[in-house]
Amino acid sequence: MANSKKSGFFAHIGADLSAGVVVFLVAVPLCLGIAQASGAPLLSGLIAGIMGGIVVSLISRSELSVSGPAAGLAVIVATGIQDVGFRGLLLAVVIAGALQLVMGFAKLGRIAHFFPASVIKGMLAAIGVLIILKQLPHAVGYDQDFEGDDAFFQADGENTFSAIFSAFEKFDSAAVAVTITCVVVLLVWPKLQGSIRFLRFIPAPLMVVVGGAVASLVLPMFWSGGALSADHLVALPVFESASDVKASIVLPEFHRFAEVGIWKLGITLAIVASIETLLSVEAVDRLDPHKRISPPNRELMAQGTANLLSGFIGGLPVTAVIVRSSANVVAGGQTRLSALFHGLLLLAGVLFFGSILNTIPLAALAVVLIAVGLKLTNRKLWVSMWKAGAIQFAPFAITVLAVVFTDLLTGTMIGLAAGVILMLREQRKNSVFVTMEDDKYVVRATKDLTFLQKAQVKEILGDIPDGATVHIDRSGADFVDPDVEELFEDFEEHCRDSGIQLEWTRREASDEVPPTDAARSEVAA
Repeated sequence: MANSKKSGFFAHIGADLSAGVVVFLVAVPLCLGIAQASGAPLLSGLIAGIMGGIVVSLISRSELSVSGPAAGLAVIVATGIQDVGFRGLLLAVVIAGALQLVMGFAKLGRIAHFFPASVIKGMLAAIGVLIILKQLPHAVGYDQDFEGDDAFFQADGENTFSAIFSAFEKFDSAAVAVTITCVVVLLVWPKLQGSIRFLRFIPAPLMVVVGGAVASLVLPMFWSGGALSADHLVALPVFESASDVKASIVLPEFHRFAEVGIWKLGITLAIVASIETLLSVEAVDRLDPHKRISPPNRELMAQGTANLLSGFIGGLPVTAVIVRSSANVVAGGQTRLSALFHGLLLLAGVLFFGSILNTIPLAALAVVLIAVGLKLTNRKLWVSMWKAGAIQFAPFAITVLAVVFTDLLTGTMIGLAAGVILMLREQRKNSVFVTMEDDKYVVRATKDLTFLQKAQVKEILGDIPDGATVHIDRSGADFVDPDVEELFEDFEEHCRDSGIQLEWTRREASDEVPPTDAARSEVAA
């Protein structure tokens, strides 16, 4: 549980600080890329990352999820900026945060529990596939698409697959060299850690990034074509002082609070951000090696507070984000301290280390993320879902395909719809059937009879010949839909006119005394 000994804030400080560094390195280009794709100032994406890292981790009880700006909101944000302006958007983010707080207090966070495990696992596998597909172009120096995009159709006119083909036609030799260097580091470093003890405290992803940065600096010394251009590197804004940062912060237009357009945007952001957050947290809980459960209502309160503050000081909307959260898990994060540390590093990076971080190649980060993607969509997961049978594998596979060919939220909803349809189809099977026993037709219900069984019941009753004896056994059904009840009543009328001898067995009413309010309260507690 979230309050267990293993969840102590400083119980795994070494692992958490190490994971926080990795998540920070992944988060920097994502925050910048999502801000750029939204048509917002780059600083607004970093502010959202800082609020998600610091504020959410202090309030939330989700031990491994990481929050920040989300690619799934980029289109909504970009449209909002066009409609109400950037300062109007900031006010909408403040309103969205307040609404999320209300949703948390109203205990509306349970919605994620209604998503089947097969869909959540499909979402995780899809994210793994998506990370790999989206990072392949960055690995070869084709950086046309913004970092963190999860949509199939891209803003640059490409789609996920055409971008890969374009990347291999227009690759950058220096970026490919950096990628090869990073892959070598990723493969060799764990072996060095096994033989040299003190290296165990330095995570492989961090060394991949360091190796990539060193390669980008050293290659031009020995190879005339080895220099990376600025668009292949992290592009963090560089501020000379804290006062420069303060001067760059944009505040909301609070005098527009009563505008309908602002409220519509705020409500949209609150709903979409909350759904994406709850789905991400549910998915990350499944990745948690300690199997801790995150309180969803508390998470909504944490996200609401972060959005209130983010919008108030010029930041984009905040959600729990699955890519950074997955990187946190893969990097060995154990508690919320890793997310907090990543937020503090983002703050320090904005204030002091922009020029240093701008030496990191995007190709190096692509190698780190591809390694995360491979772990998310591993062979073991696919085999286990296949062995679980069609009722589990079908919604899992549909979710994977839907997420890859649409986007995270749309694809997950399609997977949910597929899961519900398959569940209803399964529930309809063998719910009512007819047998012959001692020259008597026996119509027996083994499950609840809903409108889904109406056609089947009607067909069975219609096949009973005149003059027969029929016994209808409804004892196996706790519930009979009024539509089906009406069929039985019509059949009873038909029996009188056709000489059919009709017998009934209905479920007997329970003799148990209903529990008192006090007993219910005791059980709920």
